[in-house]
Amino acid sequence: MPPRIPAAPPAPEGRPRDPAQTRREILDVATDAFAEKGLAGARVDEIAARTRTTKRMIYYYFGSKVGLYGAVIERAYGGIREAERRLRLDALPPAEAMRRLVESTFDYHHANPTFVRLVAVENIEEARHVRASAAIARRNAEVIDAMRDLLERGAREGCFRAGVDPLDLHILLNGASFHRVSNRHTLGAIFGRDLRDPAVARGQREMLVQAVLAYLGTRAGGVRASLAFGTEEGSALSGPHPPGA
Repeated sequence: MPPRIPAAPPAPEGRPRDPAQTRREILDVATDAFAEKGLAGARVDEIAARTRTTKRMIYYYFGSKVGLYGAVIERAYGGIREAERRLRLDALPPAEAMRRLVESTFDYHHANPTFVRLVAVENIEEARHVRASAAIARRNAEVIDAMRDLLERGAREGCFRAGVDPLDLHILLNGASFHRVSNRHTLGAIFGRDLRDPAVARGQREMLVQAVLAYLGTRAGGVRASLAFGTEEGSALSGPHPPGA
C-alpha cells in the first residue's frame, strides 16, 4: 500500500496547497541534488530554495534529509522497474522478448544519467537505504522472476539454452548499460569517443543484443530489431526524467 500523503498546511499566501504536487516537486528537485552532490553534500535548504516550498515543509513530508533521500532512491528504482513491467514480455516470442528487454534496458540508462548517478551514490552509501526499502526489494524480486520466466519459456521452446541464472543475466544487461553512462566522461577523455553520440550508442546497443542472444544460443541475426534507437517508440523504457541495476 502506498504511503498516505498527509494533508499539508495552507501555503503562506493562504492558497490551498496540493500535497501530492508539492511532494512531487520536492522529489524532482531532490533527485537532481542528491545525484549531483550525494547524500552528504546535498543541503535541504538549497533544495527548498529551488522549490515552491520551505525547509520546514520538506521535513513535514519526509521527516528528515535521510528520509527525503530514501524516498528519492525508492522512486528512482520504481521508475525503471515499472518501465520494465510495461514491456509485457510474456506476450512476445522468447527471442523477440529478450531483444526488447536488452534494447530497453540500454535505452533507459542512456536516457537517464541521473538514475545512474543515484545508483552510484547509493553504492557509496553501501546500499543502506535500498536494504531498508521493502518496496525496492519487492520490485527487484519481480523483475528477476520475470527474467526467470522468460528464460524458462525460451528453454522449453528450444530458443535458449537451459540453466542460465536470471540474476547473472540481469547483472550483464544492466552492468554494460550502466558502465557506459557512469564512466562516459573518463572513457571519452581516454579514448576520444563520445558515448552520447547516437551512432555510437546504436552500435553498442546492437552489440549487447547480439552478445546476449548468442550467449543464450539464439541466432541474433534472425531476430529483427524491435525498438528503433532514438525514436519515441525506441524510448519506451526511457520514460521522463527519473521520477524516479
